[in-house]
Amino acid sequence: MKDWTRLREQMVENQLRRRGLRDRRVLAAMGKIPRHEFVPAACRPLAYTDEPLPIGAGQTVSQPYMVAAMCEALELDGTERVLEVGAGCGYHAAVLAELAAEVISIEREPLLVKLAAASLRRLGYDRVTVIEGDGSLGYAAGGPYQAISVAAGAPDVPAPLLEQLDEENGKLVIPVGSLEDQELRLVSKRHGRLASRVVNYCRFVPLRGARAWSPD
Repeated sequence: MKDWTRLREQMVENQLRRRGLRDRRVLAAMGKIPRHEFVPAACRPLAYTDEPLPIGAGQTVSQPYMVAAMCEALELDGTERVLEVGAGCGYHAAVLAELAAEVISIEREPLLVKLAAASLRRLGYDRVTVIEGDGSLGYAAGGPYQAISVAAGAPDVPAPLLEQLDEENGKLVIPVGSLEDQELRLVSKRHGRLASRVVNYCRFVPLRGARAWSPD
């Protein structure tokens, strides 16, 4: 039987801390959450390796480093309402739930909506609500959001997400670029004014929807 706790500790040390991630709350969340519980059984031996893993419906769960880097960029303090675009298997939403007050996660693939919701419920993440919908349009009914995290690559930042970002102190992290390669951008909104910077470079599955890449 694998020592999952030890594997998580090694992941945090080797993949996160040694690569420059320093937010203590993020590192603690990554060391706590059982990633192996969110991935298909066939992938569990690889759950704590430095790579994305297939989760069905042509989607993947991001590598641990990228999940942690996105969360660190948002600088969450535990009071925020967060919108996650791309629930996937629910793992990234669980990390966000450890760092924020409330998480709404929107996913376009019905199979993944059911899987993510079931895994999060089984592991006690009651502060996460998973809904089915077009993530490129956001989820206006739950906004405004102090933080938005997008786990898929878009050709540009969808306007609806910017509109749903809190006017006074909102942050949005999103991969933007081509279908092959993107830059991870952090967009900040302060008193209604936007500023953007590049956090990292990455490669995500495409964000499909009305305000992103074509669903077809």
